[in-house]
Amino acid sequence: MTAPPKDSALTALMHEVAALARDAGHAIMDIYETRFEVSEKADHSPLTEADMAAHRVIAQGLAEIGPEWPVLSEEGQATPYATRHQWSTYWLIDPLDGTREFVKRNGEFTVNIALIHDHQPILGVVWGPVLQRLYAGHRGGAAIRQDGSDRPRPIAVARERIGTSRPVVAGSRSHGAERLQAALQHLGEHELVSLGSSMKLCLVAEGAADIYPRLGPTSEWDTAAAHAVVLAAGGQVTDLLGRPLRYNTRDSLLNPEFLVCAGNPRGWLARLGLPEAP
Repeated sequence: MTAPPKDSALTALMHEVAALARDAGHAIMDIYETRFEVSEKADHSPLTEADMAAHRVIAQGLAEIGPEWPVLSEEGQATPYATRHQWSTYWLIDPLDGTREFVKRNGEFTVNIALIHDHQPILGVVWGPVLQRLYAGHRGGAAIRQDGSDRPRPIAVARERIGTSRPVVAGSRSHGAERLQAALQHLGEHELVSLGSSMKLCLVAEGAADIYPRLGPTSEWDTAAAHAVVLAAGGQVTDLLGRPLRYNTRDSLLNPEFLVCAGNPRGWLARLGLPEAP
């Protein structure tokens, strides 16, 4: 399998991927701005068309940018684990992350493109087409945020504040859960910031939130791009035992439950009462 790019080449690659994510965003917005009907079936409804339109743009673009690496997409053909377990480097994409936010028209959905190597994301781009907000980062480089046509600015996780009396917690706009409420009660006084899609991980990456505990199902393409941003910003994404979240390690593409944070994940997990005692 072809080797990944050297760290010195990742910055230029990241900018190419960012431009591609914006192009996919244009394809999504062409449908988002119409009077589409919502369907939960895998047919040619406008919502499905938005997913597939973005997928086609990204797949075609990656074939030009990095054709040496295979593509695994939520909207692409399923690849058996017997094949993909041989991949050391590959693209992992979610053409439209935040389906509920798309339907609600609150703008909190994203285009997610990541490059994975040896089970870890080494480059990631998250683009919010409505918010006109870009997050990006790569191994060996800084994480950035760019709003509209403004100059990109470096971002970093907040200084570790495990002992603070009022930590800021990122939470889901559409996926509340009793277990999360129990963990937050165990945490004590806090401020909850709700946001859709992979933007929640990016809140931690830019220091706007201290932690993001995810106690519910997600898929690997939901997290990989923002995970790369968090790593570049100095943060961590771990399972509930404090081990780094890894990709393409088994047949299932579902993530374990996880925590996004700066500093010591086990300290935050203890404050949240996680994992729960049997």
